Amino acid sequence: MISIGLALKLRPGCYAEYKRRHDELWPELADLLHQEGISMVIYQLGDHLFVHETGPSDEAFDRVSRHPVSARWNVNMAEVLETDSTGNLILQKLPLAFAFGDFV
Repeated sequence: MISIGLALKLRPGCYAEYKRRHDELWPELADLLHQEGISMVIYQLGDHLFVHETGPSDEAFDRVSRHPVSARWNVNMAEVLETDSTGNLILQKLPLAFAFGDFV
């Protein structure tokens, strides 16, 4: 099992729209994540989001990231999340600081 932590930042005033889009998660994206065995939870603190994902392998995460539905989702989410100068989401991979139990 692979565990990944990511940090993102919301555009100002966009949390309600961000939440709505996730509450209405596209079925094809949900199916892809389920098919690849990937689970996630996202926590919010102000304009900061912290994503924790688990999956069976790095390859499963790679397949999801290369899938066309992921590219469309990222374009959709760029409206509510901070992006770089080329319009790509700014994702910061978080270094592991501590693990215990199922996460070791």
